[in-house]
Amino acid sequence: MHFLGAGSVWLATYTHPRYTIPMHLHAAPSRSGANRTQSVLRFSLVATLAYVAVTFVAGLRAHSLALLSEAGHNLSDFLALLLSYTAVYFQSRPAGPSKTFGYQRAGVLAAFLNAGTLIVISIWIGLEALHRLSSPVAVQPRLMMIVAAAGVVMNGVIAALLWRVARDVNLRSAFLHMAGDTLSTAAVIAGGAGILLTGRNWIDPALSLLIAALILWTSMGIVRETLNILLEGTPSGISLTEIRAGMGAVEGVVNVHDLHVWSLGSNSSALACHVTIADIPPSESACILARLNQVLRERFHISHATIQFEHMGCAELEGCVVPMDEMCSSRGHHHGHTH
Repeated sequence: MHFLGAGSVWLATYTHPRYTIPMHLHAAPSRSGANRTQSVLRFSLVATLAYVAVTFVAGLRAHSLALLSEAGHNLSDFLALLLSYTAVYFQSRPAGPSKTFGYQRAGVLAAFLNAGTLIVISIWIGLEALHRLSSPVAVQPRLMMIVAAAGVVMNGVIAALLWRVARDVNLRSAFLHMAGDTLSTAAVIAGGAGILLTGRNWIDPALSLLIAALILWTSMGIVRETLNILLEGTPSGISLTEIRAGMGAVEGVVNVHDLHVWSLGSNSSALACHVTIADIPPSESACILARLNQVLRERFHISHATIQFEHMGCAELEGCVVPMDEMCSSRGHHHGHTH
């Protein structure tokens, strides 16, 4: 066995070299950043729940589907914020032997659940709006406008606070919820004004259809992004062809294959691959390893890479560097000693 450096790189060699960077425990996000985010989310939870109650009561009194839709939308936002709050707590927990990557995907899972809930709500709003278009109900536009104006202020403030701390898909999904609410609530004000001026009550369900479409559109984007992460797809914006070319350009690299890149969370990616090099001593291959990691960090923002070296004469079998019988016979030839 050869150990180079202060434990940061481990190179293990048999007759056929197999060099790899070991898996290590990943640090949790900074505690101060998590505390600041949790404070924003706590305020948002209290304000949103209060507005849900006010909007629901006002919607019943005004016979407004648009306001009731807003109450439902804001209730889903409350649940979304609650899930985000829980996810931030888990993400701040340190990695350990049973969770070597920590809880980075807790926020991704929360965002996926949030978006799925919103899709169901948008479908319900759309169906109810279609029913009301065929049978319009008289509404109270002034009450609609007063409550919606309060909602614009509240949702706008929460969206601005979330924008300042939205660094991953979990918090971006919460921000999109609140930003969408700000726009849809402003649309309720416009709808109330239209009903007040024209007396056409069909404006209320028509407005609800627009709100439902907005919810559906934003939610589908989050579902696509989070599903790609949960299914360990190649992260958006990363090209395996470009990574292979960049690594292949490093001096000493003959070939890059069995290349995989996936997301650990919404802001971090990992890579694993096999790299073919000449049959050289570990001290020389360590320099190639350092240059490969530098390329991955600086060009592709990948900080966690597991790279396994193979020499040019090494046979590949189902992704394994050296067939077991060949390795054993080679080790026996050298009297069982490792170098």
